[in-house]
Amino acid sequence: MFTTTTELAGRTLEFNKAGYLVSFDDWDREIAQALASQEGLALTERHWKVIEFLRAYYRIHEIPPSPRVIIQAIGQELSVYGPYTRKHLEALFLNGGCKQACRIAGLPRAYCQFC
Repeated sequence: MFTTTTELAGRTLEFNKAGYLVSFDDWDREIAQALASQEGLALTERHWKVIEFLRAYYRIHEIPPSPRVIIQAIGQELSVYGPYTRKHLEALFLNGGCKQACRIAGLPRAYCQFC
């Protein structure tokens, strides 16, 4: 597997060719902030709810959740104005929807089978 070593947030980290962290355990909130900043994204409370859900789900299932699972699990927390949809999730992470969310959350998979 092709990997590259990158200096980020004062640490040396390995990323795969698609830009995902190789090691799930290398991630922390500072790394997430740096990854988001590289993509021009300022993380809000709603972003953090999604990121924390992704990490918790991955820790248990070892695969990323589908957007549908994300919406069913935490959609009500993300929107007080009515049903939360996939379009809302994609608008939150403008550079790739759940793929960008997975990358910032430090999930080591290079793909999201649901996106």
